[in-house]
Amino acid sequence: MTEKLLQYIWQFQYFNSNGLATVEGDILQINYPGFLNANQGPDFLEARIKVANTSWAGNIELHLKSSFWNAHKHSGDKNYNNIILHVVWEDDANLSVTFPVLELQNRVSKFLLGRYDELMNTSAFIPCEKSIHQVDALTWKSWKDRLLAERLQNKAAIIFGHLAANNNNWEETFWWLLANNFGIKVNSDAFEKIAGSLPVNILAKHKNQIHQLEALLFGQAGLLENNFTDAYPLMLQKEYFFYKTKYKLQPIQAPLFFLRMRPANFPSIRLAQLAMLINQSTSLFSVIKESLSLKGIKKLLNVTANDYWHYHYVFDEASAFKEKNLGTQMINNILINTIIPVVFAYGLHNKEEAYKSKALQWLEEIEKEKNNITNAFARFGIENKNAFDSQALIQLRNEYCNKKHCLKCAVGNRLLKKVIASYM
Repeated sequence: MTEKLLQYIWQFQYFNSNGLATVEGDILQINYPGFLNANQGPDFLEARIKVANTSWAGNIELHLKSSFWNAHKHSGDKNYNNIILHVVWEDDANLSVTFPVLELQNRVSKFLLGRYDELMNTSAFIPCEKSIHQVDALTWKSWKDRLLAERLQNKAAIIFGHLAANNNNWEETFWWLLANNFGIKVNSDAFEKIAGSLPVNILAKHKNQIHQLEALLFGQAGLLENNFTDAYPLMLQKEYFFYKTKYKLQPIQAPLFFLRMRPANFPSIRLAQLAMLINQSTSLFSVIKESLSLKGIKKLLNVTANDYWHYHYVFDEASAFKEKNLGTQMINNILINTIIPVVFAYGLHNKEEAYKSKALQWLEEIEKEKNNITNAFARFGIENKNAFDSQALIQLRNEYCNKKHCLKCAVGNRLLKKVIASYM
C-alpha cells in the first residue's frame, strides 16, 4: 500500500462501505469524501460525514498508519485544525485526538491491490498493455483530448520562457524554436544557440542574399574554420569574416554532430535549408499565425538548399547529384513540434481561442507519426489516425506510463474500476 493508492481508494470510494464504522465503534456515513487537495494541508477538503447522530463538515487526512499523525507533527499545525476524520490503512496507535478514525485495510479488495501491484512492478512497454484493449472508445476520446492539451500546455510553458528572454518578441522566439527543430534531437541545442547569436534583425538585412545567410549561419556554427579548396566555402568564409567583424559576432561554443546520422540530416544540410527558408520568407511567424490553410504553410516550408548542396553533403566533398529538399517527413516534424505549439501558445498567451482551435485542427489534418511509441500502441489495438492521436499517445507514454502514474491515468482508472466491479 502507498499513500497515493490510499488517496485514490478514498477519492473514488473503492472500499466496502457496508456497516461502516469508526475504530471507536460509532456508525459512520460518508456523504461527500471531499476533493483532493493539491496544496499544503489535509488530503481532502470540504468533506461531509455523519458520525453516530452528528453531521460534520470539514477536512479529512489520510495516512498509512495512525501513528503518522504525530510523526508528521500535524497536531501543532493550524492547517489541520478542521479535521473531521482520520482515514488510515492500519490503526496502529491510540491517539488522543478529537476526531474519529476509520481503518480501511480490511475493506479493500485484494484483487484491486494485486492488480495495482502488477501495474507497478511490470517491465512491459506500458504497465497495462495486456488489458488496455478493454478500454472503451469514449474514454479514449476524452483522455486523448486531455493528453494533447497537457502536451501543448507543457510546450507553451517552454515557449513562454523563451518569450520572456526575448522581451515578448514572438518573431525572435519563433526563430529560436524553428532553428532548434531544424537541428533535430542531436544538434537541436547547438542550432538554438546559433539562432540566439543571430537576431532576426540581422538576418532580415541579408535575407535576399542566400550566400550571406549561409555565411552567417555556417560561420556562427563554427563550420567555416577549415582550409577549404572549393570556391563556394572559400567565398562564404570571406563573407563571414567581414560580417563577424561588422556585427561583433561570436561563434557558438557547442559541437555539431555528424557521426551515425543519415546524410540528409547532416547539420550542414539542415543549415543550408534553414538559410533558404529565411531567404524565401518575410516575418515568418506573422505569416504562419494568420494562415488559414495548412496547405499554404506546407508550401512555405517546402524549400530546397541552394545548388552547391545538390552535389555535396559537407564542404569540399563532392557527392552524386541529389536535390536537398526539406521533405514531407521533416515538414510534418516542424509543423508538429514548432509551428503548432507556437500558434497554440500565442492563443493561450493572448487569450484568443481561435489560434488554439486552429492549432488543434491542424494536428488533425497531419498524417499520423510513426515511431516506437505509436507503433507499440498500434500493436495493442489503440487508434492512431493522425498527429493529434500521435501526440496524445506520446504524452501518455512519457508522462504516465513511464512514470507508473496509473492512478492519474483515465485508462488506468478504467481498468482498475473494472477489477473492482468484478469482485466487490
